[in-house]
Amino acid sequence: MGKVLTGMGHRVEVASLDAPGQSYEQDFPLPLHMLGPSKTGYRYCPGLVPWLRQHASEYDAVIVDGLWQYHGLGTWRALQGQKVPYFVFPHGMNDPWFKHAYPLKHLKKWLYWPWAEYRVLRDAAAVIFTCEEEKLKSRESFWLYRCHEAVTAFGTQLPPQDGEPLKAKFLAAYPELQGKRLLLFLGRMHEKKGCDLLVDAFSQLAGQHPDVQLVLVGPDDAGLVEQYMAVARQRGVANRVSWLGMLGGDLKWGAFHAADAFALPSHQENFGIAVAEALGCSKPVLISNKVNIWREIEQGGGGLVEDDTLAGTHKLLARWLAMSPAESAAMGVRGKDVFMRHFTVEAMAQGLLDIVQRHGSPARLSLEGSR
Repeated sequence: MGKVLTGMGHRVEVASLDAPGQSYEQDFPLPLHMLGPSKTGYRYCPGLVPWLRQHASEYDAVIVDGLWQYHGLGTWRALQGQKVPYFVFPHGMNDPWFKHAYPLKHLKKWLYWPWAEYRVLRDAAAVIFTCEEEKLKSRESFWLYRCHEAVTAFGTQLPPQDGEPLKAKFLAAYPELQGKRLLLFLGRMHEKKGCDLLVDAFSQLAGQHPDVQLVLVGPDDAGLVEQYMAVARQRGVANRVSWLGMLGGDLKWGAFHAADAFALPSHQENFGIAVAEALGCSKPVLISNKVNIWREIEQGGGGLVEDDTLAGTHKLLARWLAMSPAESAAMGVRGKDVFMRHFTVEAMAQGLLDIVQRHGSPARLSLEGSR
């Protein structure tokens, strides 16, 4: 986004709580201020407040990227009494799913909330949500809640469009997938992603559709894949589920282009970059209504949406499996249109500018985050 804004004639700089000497510094495409080192998982950085107090007047706006780390509280402290407005992207970090999934962590957040994050959001010029669903859900996590709400697009770069050579490269690396209809999941193997629902529902339907293969792509840091495969073995379809581990570069994009559909029955997903990437590759997406961009996708006809339950996931897959290849491909074409309307970096950058300009007429933007 910073590169796009720079191309539009704005000046964008990034302040990081990391210490100097990071591997990404040399190739970073924007002016970078390394204010660390920071301490603990909270990323407390004593250099942040003095730096902002000294330099904030050089910028027309400060963007705080994310919650629950020191960069938000530090910005609030530094800009009290100054004329420079700051804006906050929560990125789904206030979703009520976390309250129900991790009640002890939520209690710990409550002890912290009134003195820090509540004030950070309350005093921001605007809190910027990346879809309507995120805005509505953010109101449910804490009863002590007040902020100026705004909604803008969130996006990613258009994926590589040379689909056929990328597909061929992927299938050459995994020849056992040749000639099959591929249902792709790409992301972390994490409990919130609903992969257990996906494998279970697919295992129930696989016998009726012998040409379909479920392909799981992504790291398994939590050791969940063995649980998924145990379900497939119990149902006698272990050979119909492939876990390829982490893929990057051409193999990642080849997986998207080789797939016939993308599935994410997640229990909580603020945006889902992989969903947008699948849309950008003209693939129909099969998602739960806990993926916050489901409204835009359903309204645009780019995918199917059901509940994040086993019954909902079963229905989701059954609806897609009942479609003809031509119908599925047409849905993918509509999905590409949804991507171009809602989920490009250009749309995100323009949306951010529109929000900031409603609070002034900036010529420059400062992006400030913990990464």
